[in-house]
Amino acid sequence: MTRSFPPRSALREFLASESAGGMLLIFAAILAMIIANSPLATLYHGAIHMVTGPVLTDKLGPMTVHLWINDGLMAIFFLLVGLEIKREFVDGRLASWDRRRLPFIAAAAGMAVPAVIYILFAGGTPGLAQGWAIPAATDIAFAMGVLALLGKRAPTSLKLFLVTVAIVDDMGAVAIIALFYTAKINLLALGAAAVILGLMFAMGRLRVKSLPLYLLMFAFLWYAMLLSGVHATIAGVLAAMAIPFEHTPGAPDSAHSPLHKLEHALHPWVAFAIVPLFGFANAGVDVRGLGVDQLFAPLPLGIAAGLFLGKQIGIFGSVWLAVKLGIAGRLRGATWLQVYGVAMLCGIGFTMSLFIGGLAFPGDALLVEEAKIGILMGSLFAALAGYAVLRFAPLHPDHDATESRSDAEIAADGDVRDTSESSGIAA
Repeated sequence: MTRSFPPRSALREFLASESAGGMLLIFAAILAMIIANSPLATLYHGAIHMVTGPVLTDKLGPMTVHLWINDGLMAIFFLLVGLEIKREFVDGRLASWDRRRLPFIAAAAGMAVPAVIYILFAGGTPGLAQGWAIPAATDIAFAMGVLALLGKRAPTSLKLFLVTVAIVDDMGAVAIIALFYTAKINLLALGAAAVILGLMFAMGRLRVKSLPLYLLMFAFLWYAMLLSGVHATIAGVLAAMAIPFEHTPGAPDSAHSPLHKLEHALHPWVAFAIVPLFGFANAGVDVRGLGVDQLFAPLPLGIAAGLFLGKQIGIFGSVWLAVKLGIAGRLRGATWLQVYGVAMLCGIGFTMSLFIGGLAFPGDALLVEEAKIGILMGSLFAALAGYAVLRFAPLHPDHDATESRSDAEIAADGDVRDTSESSGIAA
């Protein structure tokens, strides 16, 4: 008898691509570190800083491989982030205030506490205060890669909680970049960007579904933002808000919705090419001449402490408090120790932290390198500690039943309807 399978949902594809892409990102980062500390270091740095294009703006100067990755390809990464944010708010786990409450609380505390810890360690040193946002980010791909190593030991509710917190975290990071890491504004270019964005929204209102046309407008928007002084990657998030979305209640995600089509198309490119390439181009830190005094300098120590300590304190503490105060329910099918392990994994700040680190100290190669050391230390400690906690934490008594229920919900509607214990199975 031939067995039929339901179409694979965007959620399952997202979790699979983020997990596999995260492991590839880990490999790319390790490879960059090995090469940067080998006889090939000169070749590595020469390749990523090789001039490959014209001067697009006076601020950036000649376009290098590194600039194309950080200012060009990362705009596509932010486009995907924006698509995920829009989908989650319209038809996902952030579609109602009840479902937004816990991840918003966790993400807010998970950004605020690391920033405070960073300021305590590094804020008193002249010139370092502007790095406060570096430990505030969470790397979805890297964290999901670690979770993938745990297999079925990681409940679906934990994976979805991690992804949702990281998406809200990304929203905060985008706002921080736009508000705090923006250079002198070119009002004419910013006005042009506003006109282009307005046209994109008008296209959506007129039910234009041509993705090539939207992508062409996105390219124009990216260049206008590049000229404006606002970081060009913000164009990705703004463009995503204009991509039309179609509801498909009671069924897996629509194959005809422009947003879903673009999200499905971008996921493999971002997960398996852009993010690992960014990691490879930015993680290569030469530590051969590194002394103990440099490892424990205020900047790397503040970042590492913010990521490793700040994230787990902020996220786990806020979730525990929210549950105890009755503001939100516990995660379905997850123990408190597992929640603590995921809070630790949220301290993996890699991609977004590296990105913000480059913006926080423009033109200061030494501080950027110190920031990378702190990011790598904090992310490594968070990954190892989070993995260890989740690997040895006892499973919830209803683990198998809860996972079966989650699988059934994803098959029926493309998503898990609720991840809190109030939805049925007691924790």
